[in-house]
Amino acid sequence: MALFQKRPQVSNPVQYATVGLNKTLLIVGLGNPGEEYAHNRHNIGFRCVDDFARKNNFDPWVSKRDLKCELAQATLGDTRVFLCKPQTFMNLSGEAVQAVMHFYKLNNTQLVVVHDELDINFGQLRMRVGGSAAGNNGIKSVSQHVGEEYGRVRIGIGPKKPAQMDTADFVLQDFSKAEQAELPAMLREVSALLSEYAFGSAVTAETRSFL
Repeated sequence: MALFQKRPQVSNPVQYATVGLNKTLLIVGLGNPGEEYAHNRHNIGFRCVDDFARKNNFDPWVSKRDLKCELAQATLGDTRVFLCKPQTFMNLSGEAVQAVMHFYKLNNTQLVVVHDELDINFGQLRMRVGGSAAGNNGIKSVSQHVGEEYGRVRIGIGPKKPAQMDTADFVLQDFSKAEQAELPAMLREVSALLSEYAFGSAVTAETRSFL
């Protein structure tokens, strides 16, 4: 079943969990906590949810030690949106995601994860529900804890240059100067996507370019 069906096309509406009277959406950005990682390619999920929070007047981020994450929230339309930045380090991201989903009684149809993907070229975003981790240990951890069927916004950071460079070293590097100049366009596109999901659009298999 697709996530967050557009109302005119719904024949079998998604049953949302609620907080108060609102539909609920959990958007998770993947990354590593700590200033030394802040501008790494691997932290683009954090940067995207930070940018979305600023643009949409979310409440300030709150550290939730029991949920192993930082959370921010706002109501967009009739949807209560939670933003989550796991503080477990990337490889254990699923622990935080599972804790938040359990606490708020959410299911996978209400989950969207924003993350980097090396197999996609820089300049492209690909969206889908489910699928493999494609080498991303954060996604691997989330899938191990909650299952594979959740929405994903996959941000291209490839190809690896130089090709012989260790993958871990590449993803933990900062973006190149040329890439940094294009990040505002990427952040705008991701923010627009997340707004679409918050206001009821489905996460479908789609590719968008921002270059």
